[in-house]
Amino acid sequence: MARMNILVIMVDQLNGTLFPDGPAPFLKVPHLAELAAASLRFNANYTASPLCAPARAAFMSGCLPSRTGVYDNAAEFPSSLPTFAHLLRRAGYRTCLSGKMHFVGPDQLHGFEERLTTDVYPADFGWTPDWTRPNERIDWWYHNLSSVTEAGVAEITNQLEFDDEVAHFARQRLYDFARDGDGTAAGRPFCLTVSFTHPHDPYFARRRFFDLYRDEDIPMPEVKIAFEDLDPHSQRLLRSCDHERFDITEAHVRRARHAYFAAISYLDAQIGSILDVLKDCRFDDNTAVVFTSDHGDMLGERGLWFKMSFFEGSARVPLLLKLPGSDGRAIDAPTSLLDVAPTLAGLGGAGFAGWEVDGTDLLATGAASGPAERFVAGEYAAEGSVAPLVMLRQGACKYVACPADPPQLFDLAADPRETDNLAGRPEHADIEARFADEAARRWDMEAFTAEVMESQKRRHLVYEALRQGGYYPWDYQPLRLASERYMRNHMDLNVLEVNARFPRSET
Repeated sequence: MARMNILVIMVDQLNGTLFPDGPAPFLKVPHLAELAAASLRFNANYTASPLCAPARAAFMSGCLPSRTGVYDNAAEFPSSLPTFAHLLRRAGYRTCLSGKMHFVGPDQLHGFEERLTTDVYPADFGWTPDWTRPNERIDWWYHNLSSVTEAGVAEITNQLEFDDEVAHFARQRLYDFARDGDGTAAGRPFCLTVSFTHPHDPYFARRRFFDLYRDEDIPMPEVKIAFEDLDPHSQRLLRSCDHERFDITEAHVRRARHAYFAAISYLDAQIGSILDVLKDCRFDDNTAVVFTSDHGDMLGERGLWFKMSFFEGSARVPLLLKLPGSDGRAIDAPTSLLDVAPTLAGLGGAGFAGWEVDGTDLLATGAASGPAERFVAGEYAAEGSVAPLVMLRQGACKYVACPADPPQLFDLAADPRETDNLAGRPEHADIEARFADEAARRWDMEAFTAEVMESQKRRHLVYEALRQGGYYPWDYQPLRLASERYMRNHMDLNVLEVNARFPRSET
């Protein structure tokens, strides 16, 4: 029997609270709903870092940012760090990426044998934050709230163009696997990773998806907190988003959320088309399917947008794992995006070859059954912060600490909206001490801060140097061998036509 193929579908900035146990009923996502019903549904799954590049490096490697060195969206992902793509490829898999992974640095593959598209974001050090200037907004690349005030309908955007291409090349590669015999007993198993940039802001969607929702049916934020009553980190995030320059109305909020939900429906259609090709190519009975996101989006809760915090909307992400021949079920114990790499390596019979990771194989260790005592960890050390934030989740409780701010402790069972900070209260001192001791055991915050700042300093210097004189970008350039596509005169037309069909002949 052929070894199990693996299809990984990743989206960008998808709020995990919209997947309480599969997609929320108001979302128009029939394909994701069908996938969720047949999957292990990890309903308390957290990003390792609520920002694109750090989260994706953690997803690929199973290691936290403090170990990868990918602290922000302009930090290099070291080529020497093993990823699930390296391990599966080493075990004989054909590893392929279509779409975004926000790799920074000259290595734009990190174990993938082939990459079908370029990335949607730059690969250099230009987006490096600067903690030596904590109150300075870097206007040319920082988020601002125009994503909210300008939200609505568009038939083509920068992101729609990218994701249309991502889906097209993913479907094409599945057909190629089928025609070449890969993914079958006679060929190499494949791991195809398909990574979209939606529903990341700016919040736009095509009219046909926007019209699936009525304005009056759009659920609105439930927690409203005045700026002066927000925690210090949230205040910094809003300042970094230039919030004082924008007057965000209820109509703006409703329209931005409307477009965001419509973008999820657009993704559902693209994902459905890929799953249809998987089935048409006879792969669905021997392919594990993973669906997840890198981080979430606050979507106006607490007045916050985008990510970069450890509140649930930003830090919780969906994780679905559909295994051939297995039934779907819900798993409520906390898990992490860090767990995906070791789990994929385990599915492919690869393991992590003795390399220590921060995640765990959810299937091999029994973590999928729900060990309540496990700590799930996260880190954030990028724009909008002035020192690293760390997060621990154990059972129903979540703890967030930062050298610059008072700690936060929430009981998510009693307080799912995180409006009641229990830190500093005598009646919760034992719980807080347990989390504080675990954080102290895991992190030397002074050393962590110093390393982030040293990394920023090095990268600013290198970036300024490399932009002088000749410029040789690291952005991935997909190679299209046009002379090997379709019919060319070094080919036998009869052979070509037969080999280009799948199945070869069917009555």
